[in-house]
Amino acid sequence: MSKEMVEALDALESEKGIKKEYVIESLEAALVAAYKRNYNQAQNVNVEFDAKKGNIHVYAVKEVVEDVVDDRLEVSLEDAQKKSRGYEVGDHVQEEVTPKDFGRIAAQTAKQVIMQRVREAERDIIYNEYSQYEHEIIQGTVERSDNRYVYINFGKIEAVMSKNDQMPGETYNSRDRIRVYVTKVENATKGPQVFVSRTDPGLVKRLFEQQVPEIYDGTVEIVSIAREAGDRTKIAVKSDNPDVDPVGTCVGPKGTRVQAVVDELNGENIDVVPYVDDPVDFIANALNPAEVIAVQFDENDKKQCIVIVPDYHLSLAIGKKGQNARLAAKLTGYKIDIKPESQVEFVDDNDQDVDINDVESGKIDIEKTRENAANADDAQNPAANDSEDVDDEDDSTDSEE
Repeated sequence: MSKEMVEALDALESEKGIKKEYVIESLEAALVAAYKRNYNQAQNVNVEFDAKKGNIHVYAVKEVVEDVVDDRLEVSLEDAQKKSRGYEVGDHVQEEVTPKDFGRIAAQTAKQVIMQRVREAERDIIYNEYSQYEHEIIQGTVERSDNRYVYINFGKIEAVMSKNDQMPGETYNSRDRIRVYVTKVENATKGPQVFVSRTDPGLVKRLFEQQVPEIYDGTVEIVSIAREAGDRTKIAVKSDNPDVDPVGTCVGPKGTRVQAVVDELNGENIDVVPYVDDPVDFIANALNPAEVIAVQFDENDKKQCIVIVPDYHLSLAIGKKGQNARLAAKLTGYKIDIKPESQVEFVDDNDQDVDINDVESGKIDIEKTRENAANADDAQNPAANDSEDVDDEDDSTDSEE
């Protein structure tokens, strides 16, 4: 070993950012193993690498004892004090045992171990660099794709995007520049692995943060996001500042801010709705653009509710293939059952008309009212129930007209 090794370590540190001290520590540990393996030695040894001159010294570490049993591991107090009067029983003494031909073995070992440590250090550097991008947006270049993944090059590492993370209708061609959301960074055995997505709701959140300064600085808060990637997204926003309209802020002048997000998502529809603490109003907002007459919560399950809408808004509230209702449920965290107004009888136990305001405020349990009314009819005239129901429906239809 020589100064060339020192120069190589310096170059390694400057070019790849691998600390010289880390490589030297790993090298010394490997040389200890190499010495024991090549010279059939089992005693404790210590290898020191001179970081200035590149020289290597091997020392046998022996314990100072009164009576020596194994001279490979022990040294007498008398012999130890010949080197230094300060040695006492229990101390450890180092004796140089560097073989004459150890340089050749050291060079071979150093090459193998340094390459291994360099690879490990590079993996750690890459992991530490990209782990800070977890849950952030990053731009890369599409390298290739197969039946499982799209592979995206970020420069020092190649990320993977699974089928579930790919936007429906999007095609990813080689050399395309795309922006993706980093969902996870793993320090796997074979090296760091980065997983990215174009379908994660976090992508929408980060895009709005980039377009809306008020979200980035905390003036406007994104409370929840419900997304069916490639088709439609609902986002609930609020602001503690009464002078700030959270929805208008996110939409931007003439819709420029929300349109920028829509363009990035290739035309995905985005509904921005105001969040309110009152769950009734929040659920009504989440079902926008449908009109909501009343929201009734289940007594046994407070996260389940019945939403009553006008008959002519039923399909609008449910949405195409149930999408609007499904997204509203995800956005609010409630299980929502939507019913048209014509299927709800607004009467109390005494067959008195119920104020619609009481229904909207949740004072009236609609399902219990219907059940009580039906039971009362059965008790009075079971045989006439069918005809009375028809008459009631006709009367209801006439009154509505």
